[in-house]
Amino acid sequence: MLTIVEQDQDCPLKTKRLVVGQVTICRGCCCGNVERGLPEVPVEWLKSEWRKRGLLKRVQLTISGCVGPCDVPNVVAITSSSGTEWLGNIVKFDQYRSLLEWAARCRDAGEMLALPREFHECRISPFSLNASKSTGSCRPDFDRTQ
Repeated sequence: MLTIVEQDQDCPLKTKRLVVGQVTICRGCCCGNVERGLPEVPVEWLKSEWRKRGLLKRVQLTISGCVGPCDVPNVVAITSSSGTEWLGNIVKFDQYRSLLEWAARCRDAGEMLALPREFHECRISPFSLNASKSTGSCRPDFDRTQ
């Protein structure tokens, strides 16, 4: 069984670069693959804006290969000490802009804030029903929508 470790107690390795959260943007086999008729992922714009706004040191942006599930286009995983929130079907540029603005608010607050309401319908759970039953919810604490 996988267990969550307390940062100071159970982790022998330490990092000087502590973040409030991480946004992982899938850019694997399906997500953003416009040649296959799937919606674009504005990777270069995201990286540029994340840098311009100085977000990287507090809200890490990771452009990743496939994170699954591949039957839902444009997957985003948002991770914090509370858990991971999975979003899918992020297909509009305005949705990426909203994620960027939300990340800036999280940086300013020093914590992961509730996701904007517009992402409520984008939530997915890539894990089996038994896994989500063990926590009673598919959402980590920071996903109480505004």
